[in-house]
Amino acid sequence: MYVPATLALPAPATPVSASSVFASAAPARTALHVRRADLDVLAGQSATVTGTLRSTGAGAPRGSAPLAGATVVLQVRERRDWRTLAGTRTGARGRFSLRYRPRRIGSELLRVRFAGDGAERGSHRRLGLLNVFRLADASWYGGGGSLACGGWLTSATLGVANKTLPCGTLVTLRYGGHTVRVPVIDRGPYVAGREYDLTEATKRALGFAGTGEVWATR
Repeated sequence: MYVPATLALPAPATPVSASSVFASAAPARTALHVRRADLDVLAGQSATVTGTLRSTGAGAPRGSAPLAGATVVLQVRERRDWRTLAGTRTGARGRFSLRYRPRRIGSELLRVRFAGDGAERGSHRRLGLLNVFRLADASWYGGGGSLACGGWLTSATLGVANKTLPCGTLVTLRYGGHTVRVPVIDRGPYVAGREYDLTEATKRALGFAGTGEVWATR
């Protein structure tokens, strides 16, 4: 008697969830490492930032790998947003070098940013304040007595005297690699050509010689 063979049906394919598809294609994390940031400059000079961009995804050797050909930008904080000042592409080892020549004196908050792409997540790192200085003639004074902006002068009082800036205005001064940010607390100096009189404590903090030029900004 002839009995027809039963054809074996193929096993149904295992369904693949949408979540597993997206998980396998999830962008890898990245990290920006800053090697050097020259953010204290005289007007007319350029600020420079160098570093590396690396992938920190699970598949990266030793936990991280350099990202080549990626765009890294230097940005400044403006109100509630960030504005791009300069940009560059990373080299073969993920290294980048950014240069920016400020147009005005002052202090601004900077960061570096990688926007990300389909394979890598974006990342950013704050750099701190970019301080753009100009040269200003200064001297110092000590002793005691009352201050034009209120209070009393002592050997521990940090601040400067200036003829026109409003009392309480914060001024950033730099000298010999030292930087202080102090308020206007008095009036003076009254010697032609001099812009600031440093208190004794401010002079010590800067290592200021006594009279001469300091870097100044607000």
